[in-house]
Amino acid sequence: MASQQASNTTFEPEKVIQPIYTGGDVVLDREGRILASCLGEEAVLTDLHTGQALARLEGDGEVLTALSNGRITLAPSLLRTLKPHSTPVITIAVDSTGTLLATGSADGVIKVWDIRGGFVTHTLRGHNGVISTLHFFEASNTETERETPSKKKKKRRKDSDHDQDGMEDIVHGDMTTGRFRLASGGEDGKIRIWDLSKRKSIATLDSHVSVIRGLDYSPTLNWLVSASRDKTATVWDAQTWKTRNIIPILEVAEAVGFVGDSTLIFTGGDSGILRIWDAQTGQKVAEEQADEREGNEIIRVLHNSAMNFLMSVHSDQSLLLHSSSPPVQNPTDDDVIADLPMIRRISGTHDEIIDLAYITPERSLLALATNSEDIRIVSLATGTSDEPSLAGGSYFGADVALLQGHEDIIICLDVDSSGCWLATGAKDNTARLWKLDHSQNSYEHYATFTGHAESIGAISFAQQPTASKSSSKAALDHPPNFLITGSQDKTIKRWTTTRPKTKSSSQPSSRAAYTRKAHDKDINAISINHNNTIFASASQDRTVKIWSVEEGEVQGILRGHRRGVWSVKFAPKDTPSISGDSTGPASSRRGVVLTGSGDKTVKIWSLTDYSCLRTLEGHTNSVLKVLWMPSAAASSKDLTSASKRPVQIASAGGDGLVKIWDANTGEVACTLDNHTDRIWALTVDPTTNTLVSGGGDSVVTFWKDTTSSTAAAAAAASTAKVEQEQQLMNYMHAGSYREAIMLALTLNHPARLLSLFQGVVDRSPPEEGSLSGLNAVDEVLMNLSDEQLLELLRRLRDWNTNARTAVVAQRILNVIVRSYPAERLAGLRGRGSKEVVEGLRAYTERHYRRMAELVDESYLVEYTLREMEEVGFVDREGDLGEVVMA
Repeated sequence: MASQQASNTTFEPEKVIQPIYTGGDVVLDREGRILASCLGEEAVLTDLHTGQALARLEGDGEVLTALSNGRITLAPSLLRTLKPHSTPVITIAVDSTGTLLATGSADGVIKVWDIRGGFVTHTLRGHNGVISTLHFFEASNTETERETPSKKKKKRRKDSDHDQDGMEDIVHGDMTTGRFRLASGGEDGKIRIWDLSKRKSIATLDSHVSVIRGLDYSPTLNWLVSASRDKTATVWDAQTWKTRNIIPILEVAEAVGFVGDSTLIFTGGDSGILRIWDAQTGQKVAEEQADEREGNEIIRVLHNSAMNFLMSVHSDQSLLLHSSSPPVQNPTDDDVIADLPMIRRISGTHDEIIDLAYITPERSLLALATNSEDIRIVSLATGTSDEPSLAGGSYFGADVALLQGHEDIIICLDVDSSGCWLATGAKDNTARLWKLDHSQNSYEHYATFTGHAESIGAISFAQQPTASKSSSKAALDHPPNFLITGSQDKTIKRWTTTRPKTKSSSQPSSRAAYTRKAHDKDINAISINHNNTIFASASQDRTVKIWSVEEGEVQGILRGHRRGVWSVKFAPKDTPSISGDSTGPASSRRGVVLTGSGDKTVKIWSLTDYSCLRTLEGHTNSVLKVLWMPSAAASSKDLTSASKRPVQIASAGGDGLVKIWDANTGEVACTLDNHTDRIWALTVDPTTNTLVSGGGDSVVTFWKDTTSSTAAAAAAASTAKVEQEQQLMNYMHAGSYREAIMLALTLNHPARLLSLFQGVVDRSPPEEGSLSGLNAVDEVLMNLSDEQLLELLRRLRDWNTNARTAVVAQRILNVIVRSYPAERLAGLRGRGSKEVVEGLRAYTERHYRRMAELVDESYLVEYTLREMEEVGFVDREGDLGEVVMA
């Protein structure tokens, strides 16, 4: 939340993009709409149509390893906690009825649970090593009827020797376990088929030589398919439990399953490709795909027949939805189907947010550099809950596109003023220019800039709009004139982007206009001023250099930071003059520049003499990003208040905080706190003044500027308070005690409430039968809510500490004690309720003790007066008599 300081500037977190999956298991409900995913120690339920987080299920302090899709409810609550094994649970499965749960652990033991009852129904042993996968299925009639009568008699005699607790049939609704089977795969490479009614293994399938990673059963074909890390998939006949086909899939398999009721199966593994095979012929029936890059392995595939899609879960925590409606359901040897089309991409987590920027002219998308070699583009639109399909992706935070081309992690990015061109710099020593046409859903690579010897850590576009920026189409036809890059090789390069195409290549050629040795250490940031005449480079060598854009010559050096400089920004055009700590206003002719450093400070520099105007201190860690806030939001209707807003800057640091500063006073206007790790990225929407921050906690926070609404609410509250205070005076003057007491409690006016009670207590004579002095006041005190009663007790405690007001406090306290039962007073819940009671008790005991002492002293006074009367010192009326001295 935003903590307000000595300024009226306020920001509130309006929206947040946060992780929904960080590794482990994922499951879907039967309709394919609700996704349950592991998020560390928690499980998160997400609506795939709208992207809305429906619920968050807290764990028990241990990282979740497995989930299963029973019946997902939108109002989840913890029913029971089971501890089935002494070793970690590796995999779980739920049967089709939602009543049985199977758990497989690292000790090779499988347990089957009754979900409703919470007790173990089966304990199955037989595997040597870790249980890697489980799958419930219902056997066909042909399998259950294969036993001969002689075998049945032997079975019957053998079963009679067992204890009676081994039930033949466990009924769940109208289903029995007589046909229910459980297939288990282990680290030993064996598959065991368990008959749940007989509580034993009826078949051991031994074909694989490595850990089993996937099992699936087709009730239509009566086939079982398995996949292993030995790079094979095996199709089994569930009637004889013999091998029908062994398919060499030539990759370490992690998932396998049937596609609908056809003979097609899918496999996924370390290549990151979802492949389709004909289980009957063993042939791959999909067109060949190009191999994915390393590190994007498929770890799980979910099939949902209701929505006809496959969801592949990848090691980079991304989830891809593929249509499972191929044109050929049961292909022949000559049939070749197209790849399953990808209909949507879901990012489980964006990892560490290194940089971000608004893109498109409407700023309806956000480009994210997420500690990977790709740029993720997400939507900032607001979706509806009645979208017809899963392919919409128009909700807030939905993945729109993935810009692929770099071969290593992207470190920096920048967007031009039109929002149609994006530049990126990466650890592969290259910079790339991207053309973004959101209206045509086109996000294409335009040019590559090669020449740096090490990673590119800073990039910046020319700032002026193109000559024909009257429309987004015109902007798409005219890329920015140039861009400047800075690298860990300590050089800066200027690149021209308006290039003629060569005949031999469809890609325009590009070359650096000049290269300069700029710093002694890595270059972290580059900024170009508003008229493209000078630019600044910030480096780990603790300096910022000002360069001329055309010649590439140093114009000045800013020295003063004690650590490396992480960020630099020129002030926007028409920025008002800023006064320094000890100097007058800086000249606005050349402007000012803003820097943030690892020494935890923000500095404002004058470009007139390259001196430091002001140093801002407040962060407790390195300042990683700085920017100038818009002087007035373009959408602001109150132009008068907008024009009065001071020049402000924003900074983000390694302490996980965003701070808004007043540039003229150097004071913190407000501090924004919604991150748990360092904040690398910060940008602002100039039309709405919305700040966007992204950090190492994988969270992107959108901060809404609530300064105007907060000021309006404060003014309205102040006006209402004045009106209520006047109303209170009117009630007191008119003797409307009920309304006066209630309003005084609401307004928190203890002095006026005391004055009101003082007048009631001092009333002479009191009304007959009244405890306080007025029956109307008694009635009000008898009908207070718990909050009002506790607030009144707090006031009585304060008045009870003073002897002058203790009489009123004791009188009102007497009314309360007589009006409410002890259970009601003892059950008051609120801040400091116990301390209130203790304070009342202590001072009340002190008052009664003092009264007892006064009574005792009164006896002495009475005795003294009586004795003085007998000797004549005091007459009967109490006057002193005359004393004659001899």
